[in-house]
Amino acid sequence: MGHASSSTPKVAVIKGGPSAEREVSLSSGQECAVALRDEGFEVVEVDAGPDLVSRLTEIKPDVVFNALHGRWGEDGCVQGLLEWLRIPYTHSGVLASALAMDKQKSKDVYRRAGLPVVESVLAPRDEVRARHVMAPPYVVKPNNEGSSVGVYIVHEAANAPPQLSDDMPETVMVETYAPGRELTTSVLGDRALGVTDIITEGWYDYHAKYSVGGSRHEFPANLPKEITEACLDYALRAHAALGCRGLSRTDFRWDEARGVDGLIVLETNTQPGMTPTSLSPEQAAGIGMSFGQLCRWIVEDASCDR
Repeated sequence: MGHASSSTPKVAVIKGGPSAEREVSLSSGQECAVALRDEGFEVVEVDAGPDLVSRLTEIKPDVVFNALHGRWGEDGCVQGLLEWLRIPYTHSGVLASALAMDKQKSKDVYRRAGLPVVESVLAPRDEVRARHVMAPPYVVKPNNEGSSVGVYIVHEAANAPPQLSDDMPETVMVETYAPGRELTTSVLGDRALGVTDIITEGWYDYHAKYSVGGSRHEFPANLPKEITEACLDYALRAHAALGCRGLSRTDFRWDEARGVDGLIVLETNTQPGMTPTSLSPEQAAGIGMSFGQLCRWIVEDASCDR
């Protein structure tokens, strides 16, 4: 890391931005900024807008800590900007970010890596509203937005196709519904940190994901040893197959009735939530890494050409 100006590296934490996940990104960024200041870094917080390039040119940071979530921040766009500016940055690079954000393309990568996934198709929103494009039960979600913003579950007994709202993209992903428990595993560099069982009331939606009390995290998850080991193995393989760097988090569904055959890979998040109640920091704490130490590790891992 080039410490051009002083012995204290200057970190620009970029947060907020224009995506559907602006609010959670603002809290991620704020928490990381506080932790990095406590770790002794000089920190400037930047709400990423159209003036991002001029702001960064003015700040001249040694490193950019990417705390953006969702579109623009997680899909390769801001990563390309940072490569162009030659500012070392955290998390995954351009290609891995773009690949992981596109759920259909990630599934192709997982399949080639021998990872288990459910069947899925991309279909026009209007067609999905008009008829069942696959036999229920199935799930409809945006192909390339983060979080569970706009996820529809069409149950087995459903007569009518889903009435998708107009803010869903024109092309959506329709995938076979995978029943069972929601599990997740973070990868930090070349290490899988552990498995959390996300226990929710009803559907794990955008609200449940980020509000205290909406879901309970059981960590480490109380699972058969072979399921825990499979999650750790699959998460590492997903991280490697997509070409992720730094921190990522891979989500699974596990149908207990089917044993290890009931475990499927859903998606990989290249910008996992970074508040103290978030899943990845909780898993890092489980291996003895404080929130501050995790943020420091991520900054020290930063580079260009990721």
